[in-house]
Amino acid sequence: MRTRAAPVVPMDVRLMNATAMLLFAAVALMAVAALGTWALRHPLFSLGHITVAGDVAHSSASTLRANVAPRLAGNFFTVDLAQVRQAFVDVPWVRQAVVRRAFPNGLRVVLEEHQPVALWGADGDATLVNSHGEVFEANVGEIDVEALPRLSGPASQSAAVLATYRVLAPLFQGIELPIEQLTLTGRGSWQVVLDSGAKVELGRGSTEEVQARAQRFVLTITQAAGRYGRRPEALVAADLRHADGYAIRLRGVSTVGADAQQKK
Repeated sequence: MRTRAAPVVPMDVRLMNATAMLLFAAVALMAVAALGTWALRHPLFSLGHITVAGDVAHSSASTLRANVAPRLAGNFFTVDLAQVRQAFVDVPWVRQAVVRRAFPNGLRVVLEEHQPVALWGADGDATLVNSHGEVFEANVGEIDVEALPRLSGPASQSAAVLATYRVLAPLFQGIELPIEQLTLTGRGSWQVVLDSGAKVELGRGSTEEVQARAQRFVLTITQAAGRYGRRPEALVAADLRHADGYAIRLRGVSTVGADAQQKK
């Protein structure tokens, strides 16, 4: 069976078809460009509102909008979302901000605030540590600072200091001597100040090593102080940097040593 060959399209027809397609594409691009220009300039898409949700315990939504609005540029299509996010993060107490466009002329922002768990640095510093171990600045007058411990150390070690505090705090709370301050010195040594004013040298080492020394101390301090007719509240200072025991100073009693092995 014979098949017929497809008819050959003349060159001039093919050129006309190609030209028509190019013209169509050019017109389409011009239309899209015109539509884009119209959208960029039309007041319908000018930013008209910012919806703020999430944590706003320390700043009202209206205050946040008022602080951020002057830093915004562009409309719904052209506004830089990263810039908007940074504008919100720069506001005190704001830890993170998620920003999305809300068609046709708005933005929706969901905020996460810092949750303060401790003061940071020297007395008088307006710096805090959040629940993630991050240091941030805020107006400490807005919170109950008396309820927070004070942590200090190299800023890069803030998370480690908070982690160590969380391990040590229950131990000292068990003998009713809560930790008021925990410091990691530049040489890597840990120091504790209890709410009674007593100072405890914990020495160097990992959190686990420091925890072991503190555990040994809290299990024996009541017995050690009792030998001299005192209770743990009489503690003035303790040095836990000894391998097999610790030295303590009690009110009205000279510095004494406590054998770590005598727990009963």
